[in-house]
Amino acid sequence: MIETSEIRVDYGEVNAVADLTLYVGEGEVFGLIGPNGAGKTSLIRVLATLSEPTYGDASIAGFNVFEQRTQARRQIGYMPDLAPVFKDLRCWEFLDMFAASYKLPRSERRAQVARVLEVVNLTAKRNAMAGTLSRGMTQRLVLAKTLLHDPAVLLLDEPASGLDPIARIDLRNLLRDLATQGKTVLISSHILNDLNEFCTSIGIMEQGNLVISGAIDDLVGKLNTHRRYILTTFGAAESASELLNNHAGISRVETKDNRCEFDSLLDDEGIATLLASLVQSGVPITAFYEQRRGIEELLVQTGATEVS
Repeated sequence: MIETSEIRVDYGEVNAVADLTLYVGEGEVFGLIGPNGAGKTSLIRVLATLSEPTYGDASIAGFNVFEQRTQARRQIGYMPDLAPVFKDLRCWEFLDMFAASYKLPRSERRAQVARVLEVVNLTAKRNAMAGTLSRGMTQRLVLAKTLLHDPAVLLLDEPASGLDPIARIDLRNLLRDLATQGKTVLISSHILNDLNEFCTSIGIMEQGNLVISGAIDDLVGKLNTHRRYILTTFGAAESASELLNNHAGISRVETKDNRCEFDSLLDDEGIATLLASLVQSGVPITAFYEQRRGIEELLVQTGATEVS
């Protein structure tokens, strides 16, 4: 649904995007991560058909964004960072104006406006003036505008910028719901917590370069030859630690209070055997699970230290 080939963006002598090749499949939620100035916005503007690269190629839903711009734009929902709203319009008027600009038939506009207000949970604010909305509600209104024409691909540039923690949670849940509806989402951020819980794949950008990209689980698997497990016991952590240290394929056992953490080279069958042996040895286990390794660890291992 999103594909680029050796995209380069220069502003005079400044290279914002360096020969970037990217592929995002249908239904994915792709997190584009990087510090401010990494080139995320420059790339998104190219994909949104708002600027042309120095060279390279890009397509949205199979349409070339340069040669088939009109067709590509019909597939795109673009939400820029800190998008402005017309403060002297009511929320429904703001949306109706954009529905007209999207060339939605007049007979369909009222229903579409009602639909997107419900999607972003702003139905109660239908008649409120846009200028009276909080920062979080304004972001939701802009997202509603982005969804009016039912785009297949969403390009969201720092949508959580400036939001308080509750508004971030609301936005995250909303984007997760949109992904379950089959939308392909590319969302940029320099804040890991915005992306870690719902992205299916990521790309890490630094100084215009795509350092690494792909499905999170695949990337973690390639970078790690071991799996990290957490074991908690009822007052027997030292006994569990001793058994773990003497078990083949187990390393880096760390014990604190009633909790043990350890690395394992064992496959699923080996882990099942290990757990059975701990139980048979009389260790009272209260929890045993694999630690999910996500974006933060990828950043550490790829050296992308500028991202917060």
